[in-house]
This record gives sequence, C-alpha cells and structure tokens, in this order.
Amino acid sequence: MTDVTPQVAAGTKLIQSYGPGRFAIDGVVYEGPVLVFADRVEAWNVTGFASLTADSFAPVRAAIPTIEVVLLGCGPKQQFLPAHLRRGKQELGFVLDAMETGAACRTFNVLLTEDRRVCAALLPV
Repeated sequence: MTDVTPQVAAGTKLIQSYGPGRFAIDGVVYEGPVLVFADRVEAWNVTGFASLTADSFAPVRAAIPTIEVVLLGCGPKQQFLPAHLRRGKQELGFVLDAMETGAACRTFNVLLTEDRRVCAALLPV
C-alpha cells in the first residue's frame, strides 16, 4: 500500500481546530483573529470583516515573495470581498480568496502539505 498521510516539516503550523473565538494551531490555542504562516502565527489586529482594508494585510505583504495566496476566513459564513480588496495580485501583491473560516482552515492545511506559499487570515467563528 502507498502511504498518503500528509508529511510536513517539523514546526510547520497546521491548524488543528477552530471554535467560537479561538483556534488551535500546532498545539497552541490562540484567541481572536490570527494570521497563520507555515512557520509562525501572529495575532491579527482587526475587529471583523467590515473593518478590513488593504492595510490590514500589511504583515502579509511584508512576507512577499514567500506568500502567493491568502485564504481569508470570513467567520461563520462566506462573504464577498468589497471592491477595495478585489484589486487582485497587482495591487495587493498576492491572491486573496475569501471563504468561511472552517473552509479556510482546511484549505490552508491542504495547500501547506503541498508546499504552497500560503497564509491564512482567520476571523473567528
């Protein structure tokens, strides 16, 4: 048989679970919004989806070129990006894909196991 268990480097920040107001990532529980990179987790200083601006993603832009795709977990339901965030890769420097937070967590883990240059910007459910 072929083993298909995902393999990741030691220290890779896989998202283990999420719940009301928090996330479990690589054995540590984080409260509130977070930015999850392959090698680190940062508190994300935003108050909610409606407050997001291009400046909200400054920590991600600082990580370019190591980040190509940002998965925006919008909370308990998917929301459409406002016009000022739909500018695409030319304006932001990365592809921004919005989805509900659970989908963003799962997609982040899959892309990470495929060695993609991804970040999850997560608003809690």
